Amino acid sequence: MPHDPALAAEVRGWLSKAGKDLAAAAYELQAKPPFADDIVFHAQQAAEKSLKAFLSWHRVPFRKTHNLIELGEACCRIDPSLDALLRRAAPLTEYAWKFRYPGDPEEATAEEAADALATTREVCDAVVRRLPSDVHP
Repeated sequence: MPHDPALAAEVRGWLSKAGKDLAAAAYELQAKPPFADDIVFHAQQAAEKSLKAFLSWHRVPFRKTHNLIELGEACCRIDPSLDALLRRAAPLTEYAWKFRYPGDPEEATAEEAADALATTREVCDAVVRRLPSDVHP
């Protein structure tokens, strides 16, 4: 039976946006020096959007939030096998705002950025594997 086209489009939209954030982070990682502050931001955004895709697919409402802990807990209620990965990804939450404004006391490092991107790729891949292929962007 075909999936609800509106739901499939919504999920595909979240995954497409997550993919663009991943692509932006990967591109910025190639800069010399890497744009670490932007990379960690895009990594957080990609993880957030992929979790929102997963929740949307399962028709679990979520509030407007950047909190990966909150979103991850909701995802784990659906699929507990995500727990270990989403616990590792939870610290990415702070990258939604950390390093984004002038006057911040520190900057992200290239190593921190590469680690954030690697973790986010794992999250996005795990989510995509758990969704039907017809909602993949």
